[in-house]
Amino acid sequence: MCLPDPERLREEDPFTEHFIADFPTQIIVHRSRFQVDLNRAREAAIYLSPEQSWGLKVWGQPPSEDVVTEALAFHDAYYAELKRVLSAIENRHGRFVLIDVHSYNHRRAGPEAVPAAQEEAPDINIGTFSMDRKRWAPIVDSFIETLRGHTLDGEPIDIRENVSFQGKGEQTRFVHANFPGSGCAIAVEFKKVFMDEWSGEPDRATIDRLRSMLASTVPVLEAALRGMG
Repeated sequence: MCLPDPERLREEDPFTEHFIADFPTQIIVHRSRFQVDLNRAREAAIYLSPEQSWGLKVWGQPPSEDVVTEALAFHDAYYAELKRVLSAIENRHGRFVLIDVHSYNHRRAGPEAVPAAQEEAPDINIGTFSMDRKRWAPIVDSFIETLRGHTLDGEPIDIRENVSFQGKGEQTRFVHANFPGSGCAIAVEFKKVFMDEWSGEPDRATIDRLRSMLASTVPVLEAALRGMG
């Protein structure tokens, strides 16, 4: 891999594991997406060209067969474990909600440049592309409204659906394909207002605030699931 660490880290999802610290079940992966992207389909999980990776050149030379084999084995193992965990939850509770947490950059033009326009870059983007939106409306709507009840830096939080991202990642697709009647997977993209995306410096107070916001959704989601009968 020839991609410099600062460029690689800029496209990762740092600190997001703290957001879900109060969820009853957590799956956290510490593996760079530039080794294997678990949120892409298996055949696209290894970035072999800049077109797959925001114009960034990841490899000086094409990765060896051993590197590719190991990366794809990790992808396979992750989804096998995810299915095992979710099947156990389904067997115990009947239904479940998976909150698929990611983050995204909004200052791509540079650290001193004007950030992306707010109308195109909500603080929190909810992706629902792969789900049966009508079926899971009680869950998704309750989740969104609970988050909207919070403020960030004294301002109402801007949370919208399918604006900067639509929730077309592999993980939500996998859940809805394998658990169509019992699993609701919501893709949640946090704009990197909780850190400096260029220096990598975190804003711990904002991270704690976002954690509290997500924690407040847990009893609401549990009640919404029970309400579905």
